[in-house]
Amino acid sequence: MNRISYAFFIMLLLWLDTAAITLRVSKAGTESMLKNKPVVDLYVSTTGNDSNSGAKDRPMASLHAALRKARELRRLNNPDIKSGIRIMISKGLYRLDEPIMIRPEDSGTAESPTQVIADGKVVFSGGMRISGWKRVKDPVPGLPEKAKGKVWVTDIPDVAGVDLQFRQLWVNDQKATNAKYFNGDQMGRILSWNGAKETCKIPLPAKINLSYTKGMEMLIHQWWAIANLRIKSIQTAIQGLEFSFMQPESRIQSEHPWPAPWISEKTGNSAFNLSNSIQFLDEAGEWFEDLRAHKIYYWPKATENMSTAEVVVPVLENLIKVEGDIDHPVSYLSFEGISFQHSSWLRPSKQGHVPHQTGMYMLDAYKLKIPGTADKKSLENQAWVGRPASGLQLNYVNHINFASCSFEHFASTGLDYGKGTHDNVIKGSLFKDIGGSAIVTGTFSDEATEVHLPYQPKDDREVSANNTIDNNLITNVTNEDWGTVGIAAGYVRGLKILHNEISDVSYSGISVGWGWTKTINVMNNNVILGNKIHHYGQHLYDVAGIYTLSAQPGSLIAENEIDSIYKAPYAHLPDHWFYLYTDEGSSGFTVRDNWTPNEKYLQNANGPDNLWKDNGPGVSSSIRNKAGLAPEFQYLLKEKAKHSARGINTAADKAVVFELIFNKDSIPGSAVWTTFAEQNNLKSSAIYKWGNRMMIYTAALKVESLQQTLKRLNPISIKLYEDQIYQFSRKKNCGLEPVAEWDNIILSANLVNDQKLQAEYLDYHQTQFEKWPELSEGFCKAEFQQLVIYKNERRLVLIISIPKGKSLEQLNPKTTANNPRADQWNALMKKYQEGIEGTKPDEVWVEFKPLNR
Repeated sequence: MNRISYAFFIMLLLWLDTAAITLRVSKAGTESMLKNKPVVDLYVSTTGNDSNSGAKDRPMASLHAALRKARELRRLNNPDIKSGIRIMISKGLYRLDEPIMIRPEDSGTAESPTQVIADGKVVFSGGMRISGWKRVKDPVPGLPEKAKGKVWVTDIPDVAGVDLQFRQLWVNDQKATNAKYFNGDQMGRILSWNGAKETCKIPLPAKINLSYTKGMEMLIHQWWAIANLRIKSIQTAIQGLEFSFMQPESRIQSEHPWPAPWISEKTGNSAFNLSNSIQFLDEAGEWFEDLRAHKIYYWPKATENMSTAEVVVPVLENLIKVEGDIDHPVSYLSFEGISFQHSSWLRPSKQGHVPHQTGMYMLDAYKLKIPGTADKKSLENQAWVGRPASGLQLNYVNHINFASCSFEHFASTGLDYGKGTHDNVIKGSLFKDIGGSAIVTGTFSDEATEVHLPYQPKDDREVSANNTIDNNLITNVTNEDWGTVGIAAGYVRGLKILHNEISDVSYSGISVGWGWTKTINVMNNNVILGNKIHHYGQHLYDVAGIYTLSAQPGSLIAENEIDSIYKAPYAHLPDHWFYLYTDEGSSGFTVRDNWTPNEKYLQNANGPDNLWKDNGPGVSSSIRNKAGLAPEFQYLLKEKAKHSARGINTAADKAVVFELIFNKDSIPGSAVWTTFAEQNNLKSSAIYKWGNRMMIYTAALKVESLQQTLKRLNPISIKLYEDQIYQFSRKKNCGLEPVAEWDNIILSANLVNDQKLQAEYLDYHQTQFEKWPELSEGFCKAEFQQLVIYKNERRLVLIISIPKGKSLEQLNPKTTANNPRADQWNALMKKYQEGIEGTKPDEVWVEFKPLNR
């Protein structure tokens, strides 16, 4: 056949192939043709062939081939795709040899989208099945005695001429454990970290053989992150072992100040574990990949039969890559009902992993000798970060949607919408058994950009904007990199995180923002609404159900339910956990109607224009009950992970009093205090005034935040009263239920400046209920709901709570009516008390009046 006739023959085949597809339009397409809006269906099947046309009776074998066919239909302007192209994937397992690439040429349009639809249970897997298991019979150097006769072995698969390296292994859909020194949730504590030598000392382990340390890693727990460090050498030291590490992680780990190894006699030093050595293979459910011997070893659980077990290891880091560019984005393509499974991430094995926050690993970081940058005068560190790999990676895309999909068994991030992503929707999907964050979106910092610089690109098309994460179940994620989160958003605009349920995460549920800056940047109008977050903080603290960073004007956090934070046994500060946490620079947020068991929130170094209103246990049940998945998506809950048995943390709340003293010419006015209350989750009715002194009667859970924010009012001094020396309770001391609403009367006086008399005063109050019961009887008659005395040095603050609408002048006489012992008590107390600074000579107790009256 000559060259001309051969070319004609090929063109004829292409025309016939396209004509065959055109004739095989779907039923929906046939109906649409009546309206002149046809749809073309392409079929993919595990029994298909990529040389087929893609018709129902001639399906293709891969999504790759179907996408190419769809691309050709669009390139040739086929008239039958006016209403779109549907790629129908028949049920089955599709193992991927390479990532599926989706490019601008694969874009649909609003009128003619491309849909990838599962017809039955469809799994796209980036993993490889491991077979050929045999029980180990010959001696294995380094294998613990207790493991002998219980371990199985097979060969490491050969991929492209080299052994396949991996960090995860699944047996019958359950993740097995890479052999580690401390089993279960147990960890050790480091002795010290030497930044200059870049070494770490640990106590001498009870069982470790230094002959089998090649490839060994250390995981170290530090504040809000962990680090994976490849061990270079181990030396015997005084009372322990001294480790040095591979580069580049050794330098980064030793130079970066945040988060650093934790050294504390009070709460314990940073926790650690060792892994990836044959000598640690000492319990069922553990595995070890021996790259030198080219073998995989596994100790099966009692319920596992290695003759029939399905063992899978990951091969691909990315299953799907959707990559446009700033001028040519990928548009209008959706995935429906697809299950994506098994992804790898080998950077920790090759370069270590030292995260800065939210899993973003440091490329360089150090402490500044002279603090300060142009944007932040007090900044004392610098850092540059990279972004973890993701099972599905998307950049410069719009209207690329995922509906009713599942994302499972991933080494790192599940689904990542990076730069230039807008108007995309993730809805009704499952994220489960993921090593890192389930969903990541937006720019954090480019590798060339220091993390504290506000992001304001010259081309606005770079910004991640108007994406929606709606009604997804996110459970048992962050199970390898504990410092990652359920949903992580960097610099984003118009992001909507709606009605998701998030549980069983190692750190925070939702994190939105980046940069630690009050400077206006691209972020605004983000919405976190109606989510249900529970069983979080499984490993790390400095944590919250919802966490934010930096200026985000017009943003909303509302109607979420946050509950049940895990007890984290190795947290650096056991009480440093929160339900809501607006961190450095957080500005422009309205935070309202969020149900939490109490008001354990933190506002750390926030910017302006935050409004807090009606959060806490008083939020109505109608709002609380709507949080989480909508009824039509609650079928997902059957996939929810089993909760850990380690227990739930609770915070005991009590009332405290702040006192602020101002210069008489600089006392903030009512408008300032009203704004301050709105920005700090306070009721204005909790603020009281006497002369140049102000008092705030509030919850102890707000102390950490208020100790920062009160300084902005420029008082001369701030004093905290939290030591209660006396407490009368109507319920306890009268046996009566308190009224539903009451007013608080605040009075203050000094104890006389005499240590002996002060001790007598305290003794009288400690024994009053036993020796002076008539006083309690008087308080009961006077309808006092509670009476509390706080002491700080000589100062006393007295809180008397009375039924709302009544006055102390009306009720107080009842305390002494027909009660001579009460009169005797009052006379006795006069010698112990005197007025505070500024009182008249005959004044003792002065009343602080409510600011709003």
